[in-house]
Amino acid sequence: MDDEVIVTRKGQTTIPIKLREKYNIEEGTRLQVTDTDNGILLRPKQSTLDLAGSGAKYASPDQMKRLLEKLRDLDA
Repeated sequence: MDDEVIVTRKGQTTIPIKLREKYNIEEGTRLQVTDTDNGILLRPKQSTLDLAGSGAKYASPDQMKRLLEKLRDLDA
């Protein structure tokens, strides 16, 4: 069964609690908004915490830290 929500004058709406719980959407969660042929798609946006460890097969944490420091120095 689909849920119905109301859009406020400011364009805001409330995501039903069962969907917030299912997709772990809490206050402050950033959502990616995508315009699709079927309508609007809202997805929780991945944070850097979600990506933690995703490069473990490529480099150790110390190697990654040194690389990040090098990249920061190049940007300065």
